[in-house]
Amino acid sequence: MGLLSTLELVLLAALWGASFLFMREGAPQFGPIALIALRTGIAALFLLPILLLGRKQRYVFSQWRPILIVGLTNTAIPFCLFSYTTLSLAAGFTSILNATAPMFAAIIAFLWLRQKLTLTAMAGLLVGFGGVFVLVTGKEGGMVRIEWQPILAALAATFLYGFAANYTKKALNGTPSLAIATGSQLYSALVLSPLAWLTWPASMPGAEAWWQVVALGIACTGLAYILYFHLIEKVGVGNSITVAYLVPLFGVLWGALFLDEVLHFSMFAGGGMILLGVALTTGMMAKLRRQPKQAVTAQD
Repeated sequence: MGLLSTLELVLLAALWGASFLFMREGAPQFGPIALIALRTGIAALFLLPILLLGRKQRYVFSQWRPILIVGLTNTAIPFCLFSYTTLSLAAGFTSILNATAPMFAAIIAFLWLRQKLTLTAMAGLLVGFGGVFVLVTGKEGGMVRIEWQPILAALAATFLYGFAANYTKKALNGTPSLAIATGSQLYSALVLSPLAWLTWPASMPGAEAWWQVVALGIACTGLAYILYFHLIEKVGVGNSITVAYLVPLFGVLWGALFLDEVLHFSMFAGGGMILLGVALTTGMMAKLRRQPKQAVTAQD
């Protein structure tokens, strides 16, 4: 992967890591559902002109049913669950939990699509979920009491991410990625709008909160989707998915820099175990071991 692609990957991770920062700030002011309705609506408005320029809008309507399902399971519901989670848990802590999505994707692929799960992958699942245990039982923010509801909400969100990844592969194979991204944001916004109206805050949030929502919708969602799909086309899915390892790094970094979140040993220990588990489960470790051998062979 070249220098430009690497920089794009780092930028993508920084944007997705920042989304936890903006949710942590915006959820208490707008409420979890209204915040995500705004996020998806702004992202849809940002992506629609690009979709129209590419003349791929027909897919959004011809494939409306599977795109709606992807929108619900990959955007509307998990975004709301994470928004709810950030009401109680730190942005960095939540971003680490987000890294469990590839593990759930592997489990669902094994149970549903009958994909092979190697012994290394199974060991990775044990290590990864062991990391979740270490993370959630540590003293987060100096508190001994475990906040089970937001933690389970975050894990339910990553489970849905795992389902959506497999469902997209099964039901939307061959559908342009930009159409899936735009359609999923559009349908999510439409579904969430009535709920947002019912749960709209009694007092209007201030200007700073609105700017944060705009940044969340445009930068962390719309622009991030464009970067992600550009990377998939340029360097492939295998290289692009490594962003999952960088997002927690930026989530923790932004939380510490801008929200003065305190870092604890359990975050490093549990987060490290989760990332190692993801690397084993997705085969990333095996891929890294093969690359030096290929380089030696090429030199010979």
